Amino acid sequence: MPGMDNGLNAGDPTVVAAFRAALLHQGLIIAAIFAVLSIAWVAVRRPAAAPVRAAVPEPAGRQVLRIGFGLLWLLDGLLQAQPRMAAGLPSQVIEPTASSSPPWVQHLVNWAGTSWSYHPIQAGAATVWIQAGIGLWLLASWRGPASRLAGLVSAGWGLVVWVFGESFGGIFAPGLTWLFGAPGAALAYCAAGLLIALPERPWRTPRLGRAVLAGFGVFLAGMAVLQAWPGRGFWQGGRDGTLAGMVQTMAGTPQPRFISGLVSLFGSFTDQHGFAVNLVAVIALAVTGVAFVSGRRQVVRPALAGFAVLCLADWVLVEDMGIFGGLGTDPNSMIPMVLLAAGGYLALTRVPAAAPATTETAESAAETAEATPETISARPGPGWRDRLRPTAVRESVATASLGTMLSVGAVAVIALGAAPMAAAQASPVASTILAQAIDGDTAPMNSPAPDFTLTDQHGSQVALSSLRGKVVLLTFLDPVCVTDCPLIAAEFRVAAQLLGGNARRVELVAVDVNPLYNELVYTQAFDRQEGLDTVPDWRYLTGSPATLRQVYRAYGIVSETAPGGAMLAHNDIAFAIDQSGHLREELNFDPGPGTTATKSSFAAELADAATKLLRAS
Repeated sequence: MPGMDNGLNAGDPTVVAAFRAALLHQGLIIAAIFAVLSIAWVAVRRPAAAPVRAAVPEPAGRQVLRIGFGLLWLLDGLLQAQPRMAAGLPSQVIEPTASSSPPWVQHLVNWAGTSWSYHPIQAGAATVWIQAGIGLWLLASWRGPASRLAGLVSAGWGLVVWVFGESFGGIFAPGLTWLFGAPGAALAYCAAGLLIALPERPWRTPRLGRAVLAGFGVFLAGMAVLQAWPGRGFWQGGRDGTLAGMVQTMAGTPQPRFISGLVSLFGSFTDQHGFAVNLVAVIALAVTGVAFVSGRRQVVRPALAGFAVLCLADWVLVEDMGIFGGLGTDPNSMIPMVLLAAGGYLALTRVPAAAPATTETAESAAETAEATPETISARPGPGWRDRLRPTAVRESVATASLGTMLSVGAVAVIALGAAPMAAAQASPVASTILAQAIDGDTAPMNSPAPDFTLTDQHGSQVALSSLRGKVVLLTFLDPVCVTDCPLIAAEFRVAAQLLGGNARRVELVAVDVNPLYNELVYTQAFDRQEGLDTVPDWRYLTGSPATLRQVYRAYGIVSETAPGGAMLAHNDIAFAIDQSGHLREELNFDPGPGTTATKSSFAAELADAATKLLRAS
């Protein structure tokens, strides 16, 4: 998809090193946040007079969802920290997922993938901390409004991942099947988050469990019908079989030999017995769906056990566990589905009984269980201004539990991840890490810039020394070039825009690198063609062939005549010259693959180099 590729290899060492450095830096900040919170909590907290037990324990179904999906979010955060994730996610995960979806889905997903490819380090690190923070929040916040809010945040981020990362779980693409993870793992995260966000009152009756299982059962029955539909390739084995092809593809993913052997063996079996394998899948899905819809405990229990076995087999043999290959973002959909089904079953069978309203338990229930509307109306809480007063804040910290302290830290982790990503996405200019990855780090310099006098595109004589007092960005362009030079010219034009108010303090200068075409008519035509004739403080200089060659030697420019004699091949390079006329930085400037993100990154690198020299003055 256009724009989604940043032109880099997923394992590019420059990007990998920057990604690791960002994670380390932010990890140290997170450690400092938790250290400060712990010290403050220990310093001001008051030990409870006596331990009290909650009047009503957390419903078992809710607890399974909260802990299970909290652990999954933590695992997803760890998977997102894999070295290849920053540069490889858009082109090797997001794009292939959306490739078979309708054009409108591809356009939507392409927008997100392009945004990621412009800022791979910020986006990659942000995803790690957001998901780790959500997981920690779910695990630390046992009940009450904070726990419900954690569920909402989990559902919200899951929806973002489902739309942009999973292309709506592939539900608009052909070949939709539960065996391959439909309707997407992230949608299960959304459903679990919404269930966790519910008040505890619905969890105290079997109706919620019955509703969850019924909805799940209808979904599985629908997937059984879809799996049995003729003409979709699931009833046949061999190379033309849809399931066999999927299994054989997953067998090629880098993974432990034992797992690869199992997947390959199952792939061979599916080749020969595709009809039987699909028949088992259809029957299992249909029977499980009917059992769940029935809502009868004695029927649901064995169906849940069978469903867990089916999910485990599919997770290993078809989905290949989803975590191998260096670009696995989550363990796919089978584990989340088992958790959802288990949560529904527990909500149906383990309904917490209400505790007697004794004097000893009344205070505990008010603090740990969710308050009822009657309690809220009888004892209105303080307003937000009262809560922000220093004494109120100190009292809140003094009486806070360990779970509350960890929840506050988890929110800080999420904010630490979201803020840099939001700031980066607000910029339409790509991170300079892309330019550095393609051409290497810039070379620092500190020597007088060789002076020269040439003629600009307007016919005026210009000496480099006459530009002192301004920062000069200098490059060499061929006015008849049709490959790299137009790209570099576009990057200089964008750099002038990025400089904004600083543009008047910067001179953008190019020297004609083709002495065969040194007349003004060529430099002027090039300016018009590349839109440089409207850029303030732009100078395209030329001169006699002998004078130009002296400038080439002074700046180490090597050029040679290309086949046909019309265009010269030369090294692509740019120099940053400070206000006193000293060379301060040499930028390798090969546009590489020339993607949109890459070009924007080179322009940002130019603007950054000029800005640093302006600040140093």
